[in-house]
This record gives sequence, structure tokens and C-alpha cells, in this order.
Amino acid sequence: MYPQPSSPEWPHCSPSTVVDPFSSPLGSWYQDGFSHDPGYLASQEELRCMLFTIAQSAVPTRAGSPVVDESERGLPPGQRVMRPAFSNQRRVVYLKNYVGQVAPWLDMFDSQCTFRVQLPALARNFPALGYAILAISARQMERKEGIQHAFESLELYQEAIRLLSPLLQVRDPKVVAACVMLCCLEMMSARAQDWRRHLEGCAALFDAFGIHGFCNGLLQAVFWCYARMDLCGALISDGTQSTLLKPSKWLGPGWEDDQAARLFHDARSPDMHANYAVYLCARTCELVSDRTKFIELGDENGCTGETFHRRWLQVWEELQDWLAQRPDELLPIQTTNTKPFPHVLFVHWAAISSNQLYHTACILLLNVMPKSVKLATGSAVSALWHARRICGISLANPHQGCLNNAIQPLWIAGRLFSHASEHEVIVNLIRNIEAHTGWGACWRIRDLEIAWGYKVSRAPRMENQEIFSTG
Repeated sequence: MYPQPSSPEWPHCSPSTVVDPFSSPLGSWYQDGFSHDPGYLASQEELRCMLFTIAQSAVPTRAGSPVVDESERGLPPGQRVMRPAFSNQRRVVYLKNYVGQVAPWLDMFDSQCTFRVQLPALARNFPALGYAILAISARQMERKEGIQHAFESLELYQEAIRLLSPLLQVRDPKVVAACVMLCCLEMMSARAQDWRRHLEGCAALFDAFGIHGFCNGLLQAVFWCYARMDLCGALISDGTQSTLLKPSKWLGPGWEDDQAARLFHDARSPDMHANYAVYLCARTCELVSDRTKFIELGDENGCTGETFHRRWLQVWEELQDWLAQRPDELLPIQTTNTKPFPHVLFVHWAAISSNQLYHTACILLLNVMPKSVKLATGSAVSALWHARRICGISLANPHQGCLNNAIQPLWIAGRLFSHASEHEVIVNLIRNIEAHTGWGACWRIRDLEIAWGYKVSRAPRMENQEIFSTG
């Protein structure tokens, strides 16, 4: 059974519930009025509670009892037309932006481009999904353009929820896809402290419905999109939290963590090898969190010194095997030893973020390496070497779909550098990510400045960062 919403793991859904597991200053970042709008807050809470209710029932059916307008009566849900809440011209603008700007990061590890190709086609006859697509596209444009008020995305978001409400009991992949897309919209402008709150509903739904990373088809693509967000939430917690869905549940029924390597290898796919890096980074976060809770909070989670040593070595060895067994698509085509960071260029979308996540996981493990572990000398045992590669990958790869997933790796890497020239490059990278994607990123600059002990001046963009203006 999945955890009940009223348990500590899934907090009871109430408008007064405040989930704030982080106490750092990372919450004090720029927000527009969207995330404070009373209508948005009410709708977000409505969706969250609906997801918990469906997950708690644990009896999903094949058909719901939707309440429809008289004009739509007699038509099955999949054939009702989308209401024109605004002009067709505006709809085209949002769809073009979705295909060109939003879908690439939803499809980052999916060569089949499920979000860019398959979902818009399905949305033509499934209005809830159509409005979710329009809503996330509109929200991305508002964030990127710095719009402060009059959010069209809010109307689209609320309409998507209205249409989803009677359908949530239907075990339909399109419903799950729409929910994940709305979750992405919420995360785009959510405070860091609230990330887990926005993810909890989807996590409960996936847990109850048994959706995992090897279920094939549309749901598999949707799962890995969710998993990357879940991992981001764990990375934000800075060692205090694991992913909401335990990594072992990512593998499917009957599979254990020590069998993961064979499972991913048998998939024989560059995309799944990239997803393996996501999974291994999640395993790393789980291990660091378990050890932190065992040492600092006295949690009886079994992460004793001996167990920690064994688990640490297992994850470390799997990470090094991941690197050694990368398919050609995940290998760099060019590496230049420039200063202060090397430029590491990839041609495959999934290669960019998966390699960054490998380096991120290595840094996290090296930061907590047991004294009893003895590793062979080499670049891989240097946290600073991994940090330089993270920055170099971001500098050399302008792919729109991978920029926002670099925010947390850049923060983890950035804390290790001490020279002002290195700090300037990292700050400009993060600023460019927010400017070009609309994804909230600059709050991490303030966290880095706290770690560095001074405020970085706002300098003009460096020449070697003009790559972000391409594409």
C-alpha cells in the first residue's frame, strides 16, 4: 500500500498545510504575482487534494462520470471539443511556443518526443490535456517576458483542472500526462520550499496506480519527466530529503536496487541509459539523506557505519560503471581544456543532463565518503574535477531542453569554487538560464553568494556565454 495522505510522508491536504522542510534563505527569490494569486492557490489546492483522494481510494476505474455541458452531452470525454477561451491566433502562439520552447525540456531524455509529437495530437480530442498544454506554454511565456499581472495562463490552468476533475478516476495515460504537465507549470514559479508540496499529488497517484520507469509507452515517458522533477526537489533539500517516490519504486514490481544495472542495461537504449543516471543520482540523494537523518536526528533507518560503507561503495561503483558503459550517443564529441572551465560538447539531448547528473552524484558521494573507503587515485575522486565538468557542460551546450535541469548541479558545483572569475561565470550561466527559459533560477545565486561570502556584481554577459542566444 502507498502512504496515506494523512501520514507524515503524504501530509493531509488542507489549505492551511504549510510544508517547509528547508530553513535556508533559498525561499527569498523573485516571484511574480501568479504564485500569490488567490485563484491560483485555490485551484492548486483543489488539484492536489483531488490527486490525494484518488490515490487514497486505490480503486481506479476504467470510466468516470464526468459532468458535462448540455452542448457536449452524448459525446464521450475524448471527443468533446476545446472551448475557445481566447482567440485562435493566441492559441497558435501558445502551441508554437510549446513545441519550440517547452516540449524540449519535457522530452529531454525521450528521443521519441512524446510531449512534442504525441501529446498535442492526443489533445485535439482530449480538452483537459489541451488546456494543460496551453497553460504551461502560456506560463513559460509570462515568466520569460516578465509579465507581472493579468495571467492568461491562470485561466487555462483552472480550465484544465475543471476538465480533469471528473476524469481523475479514469486510468487514462492522458489524464496522468495532463497532471504532470500542470505540476511542471506549478514548479516553474514555485518557491523552493514548496517543490515537494507540488510534487506530492503526482507521486501519490503514481504510487497508487503502479506507474514506474519501465511501464512502456506514454506512461513511461511521463514517469521520467516526473522523476527528473522529483530528483530536483531532493537536490534542493541539500541532503535532508530523498525523492518522494523511493528510487526502488522507479524500477517496477519485483525489482530491487541491486538489480537496477541489469534492468537498465537490458533496455539497450541511450534514453534509458540517461534515465539510469537520474535514478543513480536519486539513489545518491536517498543515501545521503538516510545517513544525515541517522547521524543528526537519530533516525532508526539502519544506516549504520557498516551499512553506509556498503551502500556508498555500491552506488559509487554503479556510477563508474555508468560512465564506462555509456553508448556512443552519450559520449562528448569535443572537449577543450579552456579556463576557468573546460567546454564539453554533446550532440544528443539526453547526454547533456545525464552526464551532469553523473558528476553531481559523484560530488555528493565524495562529500560524505566514509573514512574507511579507499579509492584509487584519479580525476574521478576529485570533487573539484566533477564540478568543473558540470560548469563546462553548461557552457558548451545551449540546448533549450537541458538548461533548466542544470540549475541544481551548477549550485552544487559552484559552492566548491573560490576564485571570483569562476564565480562570475557561474552567476552569468544561472542568469542566462532564467532569461532564456523562464524557469526560476536566480534564487540560487543568492545561496551561492552566501556560500562564497560576498555579493557578485552584475557584470555584462561574457562572450563565451553567447551560446545561449542560439537556437
